[in-house]
Formats: sequence, structure tokens, C-alpha cells
Amino acid sequence: MTCGPFTEFDRAAMARAVALAGKGLTTTHPNPRVGCVIARGERIVGEGWHERAGEPHAEIHALRAAGAEASGATAYVTLEPCSHQGRTGPCAEALIAAHVARVVFAVPDPDPRVNGRGAQMLRNAGIEVACGLLERQATELNPGFLKRMRTGRPWVRVKLAMSLDGRTALAGGASRWITGEAAREDVQHWRARSSALLTGIGTMLADDPRLDVRLPAAPAGPRPEPLRVVLDSRLKTPPDARIFCTGGAVLILASQTAAGRDGDFDLRRARLVQHAAVEVLAADGRGRPRLSDVLDLLGRQEVNELWVEAGARLAGAFLEHCLADELLLYVAPKVLGPQARPLLELQEIRELREAPGFAIVEVSRIGEDVRLRLRPSHENGVPAG
Repeated sequence: MTCGPFTEFDRAAMARAVALAGKGLTTTHPNPRVGCVIARGERIVGEGWHERAGEPHAEIHALRAAGAEASGATAYVTLEPCSHQGRTGPCAEALIAAHVARVVFAVPDPDPRVNGRGAQMLRNAGIEVACGLLERQATELNPGFLKRMRTGRPWVRVKLAMSLDGRTALAGGASRWITGEAAREDVQHWRARSSALLTGIGTMLADDPRLDVRLPAAPAGPRPEPLRVVLDSRLKTPPDARIFCTGGAVLILASQTAAGRDGDFDLRRARLVQHAAVEVLAADGRGRPRLSDVLDLLGRQEVNELWVEAGARLAGAFLEHCLADELLLYVAPKVLGPQARPLLELQEIRELREAPGFAIVEVSRIGEDVRLRLRPSHENGVPAG
């Protein structure tokens, strides 16, 4: 298997495959977003993308479009072709049966059922295999799938919104709206690509959020509704909360500490299980469900990208425990003053060198606001890109 050199056409064809994969950004959960282009020489003869779980993979759509012209052609795929029988057949076998001459893929598939086996199957059939072309761009399409396959946990994206002076609400709690309409619509697009949306009981009781996706249907058809997750140690979520009225599954996560000391816990659980799944997890030092266990549980439920939209305390806990892979920070051109509520609640930092550091990945103007995408920096021991 080689890693180049690649021609300008190779790059253009893989860029087209990346663009095709993006068409499934909100619909493929829990599968990865994958695109495929098939070309003879510098002429594209077939292309396709994976639209949703259980339906044909990108390679199959592209092979069907190419027909007999796939023989002797090059297939450009954003992820290593699969080699296992799942809800659909192995794509590596389909490429072999079509007699393609060359396969170029961007990213190796860390799924234990694949993990190099797809590439080896192709090589064993005499097909030239090359990898690594536009790897960064293809990786950005699937941070959650790739992380879950490697670690068993989802990619954690924490959403924050603040004024210029780092405040999220007035002292009395009023926060609608710090950011403008364009920023709030942008949030909906990020929610739509997420497998699950998570908040805490404080936000539930204060705002009664629907925690849903309010966008038109995707081009590929209806998108799966993200799982809604509430961290609610003592099961205080009201049974008539709006989160239960908008469709889609809800998961309430309580703590063993609360279950053991609260006589009304079982009664509240009985009321909530009529509306949602309820799990009781080990408690952390503050009596809340331990966040590491929360992520392990969601990984087992095939959650790829987790969107955290919570209050200062819970959002701060994800940062303190180094569990946030990415921050989306919306900054509004307003000043709320020192009495307003802070962005995060963190334990006291006594030395500047102890302060968590982040690298700016992207800065975007969203209406009248600015959106920053940030990732833990190298100084924290985590690559920024």
C-alpha cells in the first residue's frame, strides 16, 4: 500500500468524494459519512455517497452508476472500504468483483472489523491500493465515528454562548437572547449532525428546553432524531417537560448516591420511565453521574458526536476533566456587566500554567455574532487539529 505521489486529478477526485460524503452529514448515524468517485483516466464514470444506515454504502452507489466502466478504473473513497458483512455486504468484495484496477482511500477505518483488512483484501486481489489522500479533510467529516472506534467514546462538542465580557445571562437568569437569530439557526445545524444532545437538570428546570432539531428535512430524506440525554442525579425532571413532547428518544441519567439516600427516588423513576429510558450510574465526588461513565454508556449506544448544551457547572466539568474534544463558542457584541452569570464554573486555578489551553480551529462571522471553534491545545497533551 502506497501513500502517493498523487496527481492533480487524484486530488480533485478525492475532493469530490469528500463533498459527496458531506451530503450524509446528518443522516448516516451511527455509520460514518463516506463518499466515492470512480474514474477512468481523468473521466468520472460513477459517484455516490452513503445516505443512511442499512442502505448501500458509497462504493455500491458509485459502482452501480459506473456499470461496466468500473472495470480497470480507479475508485476514490474517503474511508477504507469495509471487509465485513454487516447490514450490507463488504464493499471491498464489491470493488474486487467490479474489477477496478486501483483504490485510493483517504482514512484507514479503525473499526476492529476492518482496520486494514479492507485494504489487504484488495491487495490480495491484485488491486493497487493507496491511502492518505486528503486525510485531514476526510477525518473532519467523521471525528465521532473515528474516535468511538478507537476509544469507545463519542466526540464531545461543548456549545457555549457569551457576551464580550464572558457572561451568559443576567444575574436574575435572563438569557434570551444573547446571540442573534443567525447564531441560533447555526446551532440547529450542529445539533442535526449530532447523534445525541446532552444537558443537565439545572437547564431543564430553568429553561424547559425541547432540545430538538428545528430544520427542514435533509436532502437525503428524514434525518434521525438525536438522542436527548439529561444528567439528573435525583430524577427531578418534570414528567410534563417539553423534551418529552417533540419526538425522539430521551435518556435520563441519575446517580447511585441519590438513589440510595432519597426515599422518593423510586416513585420519581416510575413516573419518568413512562416517557424515557432511565439509567442509574456511579456518582462522582459531587453526587452527579460520573462523566466518564456517561461517555462510555453513550459509546456503547453508538453515539458518534455528542452535543453538550448545558449550564456553567456541567459545561465546566467537561473541561475540568479534559473530556471536551471541541468547543463551539458564540460571542455576541454585548456587555452584561460583572453581576451577570459567568461562562463556566471551574475550580480555582492558582497558576496560569495550570489553565486549560485551546487552539483556535476556525473563526466565523454568524450574523452579528462571531463563532469560535476551539480544540484542546498541544500544551494540554491533546493535538489541536
